[in-house]
Amino acid sequence: MTHYKDLGLVNTRDMFKKAMAGKYAIPAYNFNNMEQLQAIIQGCINSRSPVILQISKGARKYANQILLRYMAQGAMEIVKASGVPVPVTLHLDHGDSYDLCVSCIESGFSSVMIDGSALPYEKNVELTKKVVEFARKHDVTVEGELGVLAGIEDEVSHAASHYTDPNDVEDFVRKTGVDSLAISIGTSHGAYKFKVKPGEKPPELRFDILEEVERRIPGFSIVLHGASSVVQEYVEMINRYGGKMESAVGVPEDQLRKAARSAVCKINIDTDGRLVLTAIIRKCFAEDPKNFDPRGYLGPAREELTKLIERKNKDVLGSAGRV
Repeated sequence: MTHYKDLGLVNTRDMFKKAMAGKYAIPAYNFNNMEQLQAIIQGCINSRSPVILQISKGARKYANQILLRYMAQGAMEIVKASGVPVPVTLHLDHGDSYDLCVSCIESGFSSVMIDGSALPYEKNVELTKKVVEFARKHDVTVEGELGVLAGIEDEVSHAASHYTDPNDVEDFVRKTGVDSLAISIGTSHGAYKFKVKPGEKPPELRFDILEEVERRIPGFSIVLHGASSVVQEYVEMINRYGGKMESAVGVPEDQLRKAARSAVCKINIDTDGRLVLTAIIRKCFAEDPKNFDPRGYLGPAREELTKLIERKNKDVLGSAGRV
């Protein structure tokens, strides 16, 4: 077994405590390859922000779980060499089984999410509690979920969302012992989060649900999934250079900033990172069709993603300058 402390990683406990007190959210960025990981780490070093590196079940399979352990270790060496003491958590996003969570913990993850939100309530409680009991033995923090987010991202797919029922949260937290709770208040997975007509604004998130959850479990760490803003600059770039992403729209950044000032301690961002890479790579190919060197298109994509990370940390999550 590889323990996360041997890699220089931390769990989310102190991160979330500081975020709650400081009225900001920890960025949780998903990555699938080296360039994404480099951009996330460098962007957080540059902005002096704590960070949660998120890996989905699909990303773990794609990148190879053995290689990921050394990628995480390499990322921590980059942080160490920078001289900026950025706290880094390695987190399993949307774990769908006890065995997967155990495997991740044993390979160096410092935090795991067990997503039983699609199960009947009691089955969700049972599965989540089982993961928590194993994670406690290794000082790994656990995120659970109540409510279902619509949309498609990796292997997570739901046709319709179901808002979190605030009446369930106290019982769920007490019975499972989770460290944080992902709730459904109107965000969704993927690049097509809302159906809006041209000129229309996306609907407001259900802050009334968030406020009631806060009232029921005061001081408890809340997580927002599906919180990419689907930055239109990159959507337009993708379409300009041969892509087809009409009507792609995400969560307005001002709503995310409002959420980050509440009990929301962690905000997940995946789609925005994918859009940046795709937009810049398409642009590079269109402007230089002879380019066949991966460094010639992945390098610029990485640099653009680094800039996005810095801006998100500063202007949306409020996590910049917190280390």
